[in-house]
Amino acid sequence: MANAEKIPLLVIVGPTAVGKTALALRLAETLDGEIVSADSMQIYQGMDIGTAKPSQAEQAHVPHHLLDIVSPAEAFNVQDWVTLAEQAIESITQRGKTAIVAGGTGLYVNALLDGFLFPDTSADPELRRQLETRGQNDPSLLHAELAQVDPTTAARLHPNDLRRVIRALEVYYRTGSPISTLQKKAKSTVRPYKLLYVGLTRERRDLYQRIDARVDQMLQDGLVEEVKELKERFLERAQENRSQLTSLQALGYKEIIWALEGEMSLAEAVERLKRDTRRYAKRQLSWFRRDKRIKWFNLTYQAEEEVHSAVVALWHEVLES
Repeated sequence: MANAEKIPLLVIVGPTAVGKTALALRLAETLDGEIVSADSMQIYQGMDIGTAKPSQAEQAHVPHHLLDIVSPAEAFNVQDWVTLAEQAIESITQRGKTAIVAGGTGLYVNALLDGFLFPDTSADPELRRQLETRGQNDPSLLHAELAQVDPTTAARLHPNDLRRVIRALEVYYRTGSPISTLQKKAKSTVRPYKLLYVGLTRERRDLYQRIDARVDQMLQDGLVEEVKELKERFLERAQENRSQLTSLQALGYKEIIWALEGEMSLAEAVERLKRDTRRYAKRQLSWFRRDKRIKWFNLTYQAEEEVHSAVVALWHEVLES
């Protein structure tokens, strides 16, 4: 596919609380754009405060896509998201608007930009439970099993990296193909996008202060009440399926649920939430920094206006290429 035939696509990523929403909104105003959310938790209805979902005023000002599309009780996976994101991007572009994908879920963004790692991404709770049970006492047994069916993946995974070993085995048993083969195939797939890939970061102390302040603001905005309502609507109606409600395992929800169920005080839950969000932000940065296509801006040292102007200039270069 020639570059001129590809769909221009602006992607903004970075850790939680770094400032993605503000920049995306500003760029959407300047570039006549619409925003496609790449956040695996903002897809859920009723999960607004804890996911830092754009406000109703922001959504009214700039059209948003892939927000509030499923109930917290519904299953949803990366393949579902990519299908909907591709449809949204095509619709936005056909209407002469700029498609802006913004969010911090690296798996979603990678699947969109590089193709699926494997064709069936839906979870199999029973298979995963069986693998977890077998690997509890001796993870090396599962690693040896993986070495038999996918030696390439086994060679790059530590035997104690149980989560990734289990995922690789799960992919093999569900698809019949090693994940290493599927990854290689995905990398060779030509994607239809002419890309500007922007990453936002801040110095650690700055970012962590923003995370702590965001959590405090969520509490003021009614996070506990939001979680209490969701807990009553979903968890208390389906006690036997609690572990399968991925939505309510999200940061900001599971911690408050622990407090509501008396496992810890609210103050302890809030401190746990701040700590785990900081750790999550660190993992997000590690994920995105592996991608050499990303053009990084540090908002600790670069003013938002400066970053906005630089991205606009880069976008015009993409359109002209």
